[in-house]
Amino acid sequence: MNIENFQPFVEEIRTTIRQAQNQALQIVNKVLIELYWNIGQRIVEKQEQFGWGKSIVAQLSEELQKEFVGQNGFSARNLWNMRNFYLAYKEHPKLQTLSAEVSWSHNVTILQKLKDPLAQQFYIQATKQNRWSVRVLDHQIDNQTYQKTITKQTNFSQTLPIELHNQT
Repeated sequence: MNIENFQPFVEEIRTTIRQAQNQALQIVNKVLIELYWNIGQRIVEKQEQFGWGKSIVAQLSEELQKEFVGQNGFSARNLWNMRNFYLAYKEHPKLQTLSAEVSWSHNVTILQKLKDPLAQQFYIQATKQNRWSVRVLDHQIDNQTYQKTITKQTNFSQTLPIELHNQT
């Protein structure tokens, strides 16, 4: 065996495995976000259809936790998050699509802290692009990164007459 060629081969295989793992995680995340969307939608529909109140979420949580013992994600609090997720994005198909590009924890943070769809879109895209952790995302929101980015975007230099460019 030629040892010189072996290490690059091992690294190639490692890279291939990591890429496949990353792709699998992305697919699982999209399916999970879709599941949570559907659960949120069904909760809203049944509340509207049957006039069910808030207690239905706690009851649903109890039943799901009995059925899916040891699986996280079906607490009453998370079911409320699913419901709010559906309500927040049902009128915004672009946000619904983008939301599958980040984790559920990222989505919950964005939904709990932001109501403006443009700000939500900004933070989803920035999270994906910059690979922000939930803590970094939380900090960026608290730091008002969206507002700071928006206020820096002007066309002042293009609209200012050329003779005034160098005056102070």
